[in-house]
Amino acid sequence: MNIRMMLLGSAAALIAAPAFAADAIVAAEPEPVEYVRVCDAYGTGYFYIPGTETCLKIEGYIRFQVNVGENVGGDNDSDWDAVTRGQVQFTAKSDTEYGPLTGVIVLQANADNATNQDTILDSAYLDVAGFRAGLFYSWWDDGLSGETDDIGSVVTLHNSIRYQYETGSFYAGISVDELEDGVYQGDFDPALDALVANDGPNNVGVAFGIGGTAGAFSYQITGGWDFDNEDGAIRAMGTAELGPGTLGLAVVYSSGPNSYYSTAEWAVAAEYAIKATDKLKITPGVQYYGNYIGGADPFDTVPDSFDGTGDAWKAGLTVDYQIVDNFYAKASVQYLDPEDGDDSTTGYFRLQRSF
Repeated sequence: MNIRMMLLGSAAALIAAPAFAADAIVAAEPEPVEYVRVCDAYGTGYFYIPGTETCLKIEGYIRFQVNVGENVGGDNDSDWDAVTRGQVQFTAKSDTEYGPLTGVIVLQANADNATNQDTILDSAYLDVAGFRAGLFYSWWDDGLSGETDDIGSVVTLHNSIRYQYETGSFYAGISVDELEDGVYQGDFDPALDALVANDGPNNVGVAFGIGGTAGAFSYQITGGWDFDNEDGAIRAMGTAELGPGTLGLAVVYSSGPNSYYSTAEWAVAAEYAIKATDKLKITPGVQYYGNYIGGADPFDTVPDSFDGTGDAWKAGLTVDYQIVDNFYAKASVQYLDPEDGDDSTTGYFRLQRSF
């Protein structure tokens, strides 16, 4: 082997050596991406939370409303006031051996103006096998479809425990409600010329609800007993398709002012929701109150009976118009004439977009 061949062999070895010494570069495989999957087991709008078998639905609405009436502006002593609301609801569902497990959270923000705002927990509860526990609206929050009827509680949102049995066309249930922010009865103090509470705030109540549908007819019977005030109330209402609209009737009786009903000793209400077109609904309504003491605010002290109070009547008109899908306008005007007080006219105009 001559010198020339040795030099060429050495050079080739030096060139090839790095290729054998270096580790091979292998590109990392991309992580698999889990796309959001539609969950159709519980209706439209649900999707699986990635990595779980829990289905989630997000919905809500944005509302702009102008209220009109005497002193509706609060401290501004104005006869009109604009308010805006935003509400978001999260509903989570998953299958269990006891049936669907449901959790609901509703957050609501209200703005009277840029500096006067509040955000509240509007509802938060869990539900499984007919049992519900948490902060939620009672059956006393239900009413007829218009705005004229005044047949519900002062406060219908409670920390409660409830069991409700349901079939396709019937339900029946019972609940135990915390009534800390209800109304409570007091005695009249002549020296102060005012009612003075003879007990603390309400503590507990028991309510029941029975309702369902039968063809074009729907019905509900609701009752409640306020243990702190030692009085209760019962209400029956129903709707039926009649002609071009839906007729609604309701009657309520209260043994004494309590957190379930404190506006009057008894009342009857009626409305007729006319479906004028596919987008327009017109609802006139009337209500008559026996022994009317007026609506109370939460924590208000009320008389211990309805004795000595006069009657009242109310009439109103509500108009709903669907501008496009999930966007509608509503206007309502109400006239109230109590026997022992001044008459009043109130109303509002509302725009609301749901999603």
